[in-house]
Amino acid sequence: MTRVPAFLLFLLTVVPALSQPFRPAEVGRWQEQAKKVTIIRDNWGVPHIYGKTDADVVFGLLYSQCEDDFARVEANYIDAVGRMAEVEGESALYHDLRARLFLDSAEAVSLYRKSPSWLRKLLDAFADGANFYLATHPQVKPRLLTRFQPWMPLMFSEGSIGGNISAVSTERLKAFYTHTRWTSVVPDFDQFEREPVGSNGFAVAPSKSATGHPLLLINPHTSFYFRSEVHLVSEQGLNAYGAVTWGQFFVYQGFNENCGWMHTSSNADTMDEFLETIEKKDGKYFYRYGNEWRPVTTETVTLPFKEGNEVKRKEFTLFRTHHGPVAGLEGDRWVSIGMMNDPIHALEQSYLRTKSTDYASYRKVMKLNGNSSNNTVFADRKGIAYWHGNFMPKRDPAFDWNNPVDGSNPRTDWKGLHGIDEVVQVHNPAVGWIQNCNSTPFTVSGPDSPDPKRYPSYMAPDAENYRGINAVRVLSRKSVFTLDTLIAAANDPYLAAFDDLLPGLISAYEEQSAKVGTQPEAVAEAVGLLKSWNRHYGVNSIPTTLAIYWAEQLYRLARTRTPKGQRFNQLTFNAFAIKATTAQEKLTALAEAQEQLIRDFGTWKTPWGEINRFQRLTGEIDQKFDDSRPSLPVGFTPSVWGSLAAFGTNPDSGTKKRYGVVGNSFVAVVEFGKRVKARTVMTGGQSSDPTSPHFTDQAPLYTIGRFKDVHFYPEEVKSHAERTYHPGNR
Repeated sequence: MTRVPAFLLFLLTVVPALSQPFRPAEVGRWQEQAKKVTIIRDNWGVPHIYGKTDADVVFGLLYSQCEDDFARVEANYIDAVGRMAEVEGESALYHDLRARLFLDSAEAVSLYRKSPSWLRKLLDAFADGANFYLATHPQVKPRLLTRFQPWMPLMFSEGSIGGNISAVSTERLKAFYTHTRWTSVVPDFDQFEREPVGSNGFAVAPSKSATGHPLLLINPHTSFYFRSEVHLVSEQGLNAYGAVTWGQFFVYQGFNENCGWMHTSSNADTMDEFLETIEKKDGKYFYRYGNEWRPVTTETVTLPFKEGNEVKRKEFTLFRTHHGPVAGLEGDRWVSIGMMNDPIHALEQSYLRTKSTDYASYRKVMKLNGNSSNNTVFADRKGIAYWHGNFMPKRDPAFDWNNPVDGSNPRTDWKGLHGIDEVVQVHNPAVGWIQNCNSTPFTVSGPDSPDPKRYPSYMAPDAENYRGINAVRVLSRKSVFTLDTLIAAANDPYLAAFDDLLPGLISAYEEQSAKVGTQPEAVAEAVGLLKSWNRHYGVNSIPTTLAIYWAEQLYRLARTRTPKGQRFNQLTFNAFAIKATTAQEKLTALAEAQEQLIRDFGTWKTPWGEINRFQRLTGEIDQKFDDSRPSLPVGFTPSVWGSLAAFGTNPDSGTKKRYGVVGNSFVAVVEFGKRVKARTVMTGGQSSDPTSPHFTDQAPLYTIGRFKDVHFYPEEVKSHAERTYHPGNR
């Protein structure tokens, strides 16, 4: 029997529905469900969504998300289901091909049908809520998705766009499937130099809390406006508050009345590359496995892409081995990718953890092993905990899992998964605190951190970084924390990277002064400012500006001298940059930084806040910035320098000032007493509509690190209600 290509099956199962208007019967059914849902918008525009069942709440959540930012809801699913090329053009074709390699819509439909009944109800409610929004807002014109399908969340199950799939190079993929040569276009040092899209999580035990109640900091670093703030309450035990990625129906980072969870992006090794030995016989491909030759699984797919006003299509033959899909070439050997591909368990875990009541119940949910991209910082009413990763394949430790392994050797096959007891973790450390900033788990609790000798090296190859160093410093130096002092710790202004960088500059100045005499007056004055600087950022700080502009100049020079193939982390590259440049080059880099500041701002004595700015002009996903338009000063810096409150900017914005695009987004602190107390702040505001009062109402708080009170209990929500309605009511 001829196998129906996945794309054709997609057309048969989905496209007819996309072309149909909403039927009166289904709109009537949605209207009835809407009556069971109450949305209360508080004075910050945050939706508190109440329903009889969890499905009712999910229905209301998707409706409210579409109200706040339909464009981002749709964009996330265009991305997740692999249809970006239909709106972005051929340049996105291999982005879509990557998505189809690991999971296509036909498989997602099959998984939906296999899902447990409780999960199917939520998936149905997801689609119904989004479709009801479209049915009641005919003025909204989707770019592509005119109808949402209940299987879609199974292609977007963890809360992080792409998850591990984003680590697969689309350029390498394109080279393999178009038979062209591929060379890495991203040098190793760029891995840390780009602003990390990571996160900070702190947990404070009762012994370190002024009230005797555990505290939790939730501080994701994402692209701005990546998640919204919501409160979900049902009569089936759901009462979760926190950040929801646009288009998803579970609180990704947040808390309920009993416990809270913070996810930091993990470098735990959860995926592998297998080098396959290939032979072609009688027009068919085979790969070697031990002493046998196995047939390579092939599949033909046709992907659409936009070209002008037309939709064109390109056909690909995809290859797979038992290790996973083939996604590149290494020398003359094919590279197949092994990673987690278990959407049902991933989505179950993502949702069920929001209803956990304590450490034991949260840990039970983690036994699903459905989280491949995150660490977890946790707190409940009694204590604190940390897990480094969750989905963790068992491997033969004789192999180097940091590099591709020989797929023809059966010993490189995964040996199942590590249980939750076996992953790197901490529970109620005596030191009384836990931190993770996308850094090594072996410093998460100072002297009570896990012992690396107890774990295989592939479990935690993460390096230390400057945020991690600063986090240990701020948590170690205080004996007692409150919500206020936890916020202060999260905003600690120390830039630890310059502890490693500036001594090299100061030594260079002293060496050159002794060797060639007096240095230029401006350079001498700048060195004096940096020498006396306390390493704290601030909107009025000139040394912050000088240090960052100088370090960037130094990096540009050091990049050209990096040994081919050498890997760096933040700490090792800074050490290399100092070692690889001469004393005169360090001083020249400072002079060049001063010249750049004079060109752009008229003086090199420019305070950091005059350069580093927050600006939100439109609700567009790719916003443009304008130096002539209003903006707010921000003291936070890119996290590469050690700033715990991260504020990364786009160097290609075409402006002289620097405008934030990534870093602190939704931030929360929570205290788990008899009654939960929490404070939060978001980038800008809840709504993407520039005419809404909640478009930038939180910006004045956000830019100075202040938080608003959370309205969690019914009486608090009611007393701060701005609008109460059912979905569909305007």
